[in-house]
Amino acid sequence: MDTTTPSLNTLFQQLGLKSNDSDIDQFIRQHKLHRRTLIEDAPFWSSSQSQFLKEERRQDGNWTEVIDYLDGLLHK
Repeated sequence: MDTTTPSLNTLFQQLGLKSNDSDIDQFIRQHKLHRRTLIEDAPFWSSSQSQFLKEERRQDGNWTEVIDYLDGLLHK
């Protein structure tokens, strides 16, 4: 059972990315999405990262709220 408290930092850890605040800010500045691109279809994810995002959103799991928040940040 995953007992991790979902946050933007722990989502980045889950995705295998650098997860401190400055690295997250840099990632968001460097990766913007077209308004019609789903977060899980972004070209910068690996296949496993994309699959995780897709599955969590489909299941409306613990990570969904944080994934949706990141989605909003990437679409600004």
